[in-house]
Amino acid sequence: MRTHKYLASFLLVFLGAAACLAQSPDEIISKHIEAIGGKATLSKVNSIYMEGVASVMGNDLPTSVTILNGKGYKTKTTFNGMDIINCITDTAGWMLNPMQGGDNAVSLPAEMVKVGKSALDARGELYNFREKGYTDSLLGRENVEGKQAYKIKLSQPGMEIFYFLDPDSYYILKMEVKLSIGGRDLDNITTYSNYKKTDAGIVLPYSSAMNTMGYDVQMNYTKIEVNKDIDTKVFMKP
Repeated sequence: MRTHKYLASFLLVFLGAAACLAQSPDEIISKHIEAIGGKATLSKVNSIYMEGVASVMGNDLPTSVTILNGKGYKTKTTFNGMDIINCITDTAGWMLNPMQGGDNAVSLPAEMVKVGKSALDARGELYNFREKGYTDSLLGRENVEGKQAYKIKLSQPGMEIFYFLDPDSYYILKMEVKLSIGGRDLDNITTYSNYKKTDAGIVLPYSSAMNTMGYDVQMNYTKIEVNKDIDTKVFMKP
């Protein structure tokens, strides 16, 4: 009887693995795209503007994110009346951080701008990923918050992005980014939750938790606007 139980357990594991291998990474990515609105709907997304609160080390800080396809990505966080800004455009990048004693914006290194351009698509990296120079692969499944998530890897020189997709909803549960900048390896892990459909018909996470360089940041967005008119001047270095 015990042997039969072991055999049954083995078969369950085997069948689960077989089900995973039966799908290609392209098929899983396609199901994800469909789950968050479909390619036709996503193709109409030109910009995303988000407002919310970033919780960092016991502080709740007003934060906004502005993305304009192919043109710019900008985050602004306010702390004690001072704005901390990071910005990447199609040609350059800059940051302003009064907390570090600087009152003027400084340019970002070219290598950082190069990898940062991956954020210039409001539809995400998985949308038309091959056109952006990525290759994809399926790395099996991994437990994420009690679910055997599909683990998809996108890669290009200097960058690897690992997506962990919910096997039921095909939403992204977790994303891990591995970068190499100036000979230094950097890791960023973000988990996503509280998915909602926007007025534009696409589904986005309104909450996320990020760990980068030893810091934990909890994001909760209270407003997300899709296809809001955005003047490219907001990305200009002051």
